[in-house]
Amino acid sequence: MNLWADFLTNNQREIHKWKHYFPVYERHFKDWVYKPVTFIEIGCGKGGSLQMWKRYFGPHARIIGIDICEDCKRFEEDQIEIRIGEQQNTAFLQSVIEEFGSPDIVLDDGSHVMDYISTAFHFLYPRLTKSGIYMVEDLHTAYWSEYGGGFRKKATFIELCKDLIDELNADHSRGMLPSTDFSKTTLSIHFYDSIVVFERGAHTKKFAPHVGRKL
Repeated sequence: MNLWADFLTNNQREIHKWKHYFPVYERHFKDWVYKPVTFIEIGCGKGGSLQMWKRYFGPHARIIGIDICEDCKRFEEDQIEIRIGEQQNTAFLQSVIEEFGSPDIVLDDGSHVMDYISTAFHFLYPRLTKSGIYMVEDLHTAYWSEYGGGFRKKATFIELCKDLIDELNADHSRGMLPSTDFSKTTLSIHFYDSIVVFERGAHTKKFAPHVGRKL
């Protein structure tokens, strides 16, 4: 299914997404289509994106929406379940994990508040499945003061991600930076306009062999 075409022809609940996000979604989510994926979207909006993910991932997908608004419970339907709570409340997030198991994908389209994004990421990322994906969108708010943002302000999620680039490469820092669980379980970080994507995975032994005939 072409996600962009589905978005443009949507006649169900309202969806509100930036158009340049759709190639990013398909690039990172395509391998989960028609799989028994557990997908968490933080922030339910008007409910339309939850239905879009259900259509995209197919009949085996389990879509969990998280929001602070009680009215979002009305978005529940087959394959879509809603849990009401704050993304910065780790006890609430733990209850979601206990109920549904480790998510394969988390998409943070919630409060956009820097502290809340970071708290949710630090809690949920290590609890993803071993090949899971964590995507945070609308990170233009990292530059907006009303969301706790600001250009090169250390508390923003963008600045946290810049530090995580070093952590991803800790093995090559010649002892300047110790390897962490993040270093050992993260294969890649992808930066796009307003989006950061983390892909988890197990590392094999790192080495760079010489192959072929020497001339």
